[in-house]
Amino acid sequence: MTGTDYKRRLGELIQENRVARKMTQSELARELGTSQSAINRIEKGGQNISIEMLARISEVLESNLVMLNSTGKTNFKVYGGKKLSGTIEVKTSKNAAVGLLCASLLNRGKTTLRRVARIEEVNRIIEVLNSIGVKTKWLDNNDLEIIPPARLKLEDMDIQAAKRTRTVIMFLGPLLHQYHDFKLPFAGGCNLGTRTVEPHLAGLSAFGMNVVAKPNTDYYHAIVNEKSPEKTILLTERGDTVTENVIMAAALYDGVTTIRNASPNYMVQDVCFFLQKLGIEIDGIGSTTLRIRGKKSINKNVDYSPSEDPIEAMSFIAAGIVTNSEITISRAPIEFLELELAVLENMGLQYNLSDEYSARNGKTRLVDIQLRQSKLVAPKDKLHSMPFPGINMDNLPFLGLIATVARGRTLVHDWSYENRAIYFTELSKLNASVEMVDPHRIYLTGPTRWKPADVVAPPALRPSVVILIAMLAAPGTSTLRDVYSINRGYEDLANRLNSIGAHIETVQGI
Repeated sequence: MTGTDYKRRLGELIQENRVARKMTQSELARELGTSQSAINRIEKGGQNISIEMLARISEVLESNLVMLNSTGKTNFKVYGGKKLSGTIEVKTSKNAAVGLLCASLLNRGKTTLRRVARIEEVNRIIEVLNSIGVKTKWLDNNDLEIIPPARLKLEDMDIQAAKRTRTVIMFLGPLLHQYHDFKLPFAGGCNLGTRTVEPHLAGLSAFGMNVVAKPNTDYYHAIVNEKSPEKTILLTERGDTVTENVIMAAALYDGVTTIRNASPNYMVQDVCFFLQKLGIEIDGIGSTTLRIRGKKSINKNVDYSPSEDPIEAMSFIAAGIVTNSEITISRAPIEFLELELAVLENMGLQYNLSDEYSARNGKTRLVDIQLRQSKLVAPKDKLHSMPFPGINMDNLPFLGLIATVARGRTLVHDWSYENRAIYFTELSKLNASVEMVDPHRIYLTGPTRWKPADVVAPPALRPSVVILIAMLAAPGTSTLRDVYSINRGYEDLANRLNSIGAHIETVQGI
């Protein structure tokens, strides 16, 4: 595009936005402190415009005329204030997918995972797997075929891809019985403060793994002197990835392992169901005590369907409530949403549930949730998460968002992350009433009269989606910049929301 073409197109955009806001050239000129003739020249593409002037025009017209971003960054332009309607289907779980990709390293045969979420987090793990010799192939319907080599080339690992995801820590369990000296890069992922890996290392030490992170290095050095667990493994933290790591280590131990204080959360259950298909005996799935009889070697062609994502389902529940819409969320894993729905019902939410049916894994219970328009009030107690079967810590941000449209004052206590509650303050840019108590606690007062805004997406998945949903409720045009963190955990989210009446444009930064 030539400079003249660019100025003409920019002038047309300014004119279109001015007319849409029913402003005359004179009125726009007055707001900008310039002349009508200058506005006329700008709209005809006959005048150069400085970045400062463009920013002032954007502010007056309440429209981000040009995205000024680093090259390659993706933004969402959201035309809010619209009612949603229809049905939106929940896709398979992101957290189950990454756990299953790691668990596939236990199997010397071919693993086929059905309907895998094609998201950035999955892409990063596939890049790491490919770099160490694993062959992966996308089939129809987002099915993914995984074939391991005779021996992994751990020394060729794609370090940059590995550092962009926390999931790489879950390589420790599968590799423990196969390699006795190896290195893994420090885990990355969402920027939510430090999350210690000590519980992983304590649990895996029962099998003889010793992991050292030396000063001035950026990797974990694992050395394994295999041994049998002398007693029950008590996890010092009921974490999801910690539990999965120790389960995977137990799967290749030719004996019986008992794990206590295990997480019974949805992604852990998926890994257990997958291992059962590989011939591993597991008792206690869905409880905090697991008894696992492993095998010395696993070599089996296996086909497994991950279950649906309860956090994605909760995102859509929040979108329906915040926009005061009647929508249906299909294929929702009810076991992992029951408590959240009970809290919302006590706040005044009206909804209907279909009869239960089975997920494609034959284990997980699904329902369709039909939301009805409701007037919500603040909950009597604070909102806080607990390990499953409590409110899921990843669902807490969406419950907090819903609290912004409920009448009254709600305390949200996000104890599990150092920094995540701070991201609620971004909602104040969209006119929400937000009072920070400390980095873990925040008061939200509703109902909110939303206003559009221009916001840079936080470097964390759930807070970014919370802001996007709030923008759906805000009448006018909002911009959410650099949405990589959303693409890490949601597949084609903008288009799927558009299918039920949202208006989100995906814009590449220039």
